[in-house]
Amino acid sequence: MTYQTLAEASGLSVSTLQSLAARPTYNTRLSTIARLCVALHCQPGDLLELMESVDGNF
Repeated sequence: MTYQTLAEASGLSVSTLQSLAARPTYNTRLSTIARLCVALHCQPGDLLELMESVDGNF
């Protein structure tokens, strides 16, 4: 799926999707995650992974 196709299905901008994909520390809104889940027919846990940082924080 291309960024453009996902943008059209979710109502998000291509630049937002590119930021989500390229920037591990990108701070997104829950509404963005919800739009992706609706467009992809999935649950938030299918998209997210909790990772501990080097300093032991999340």
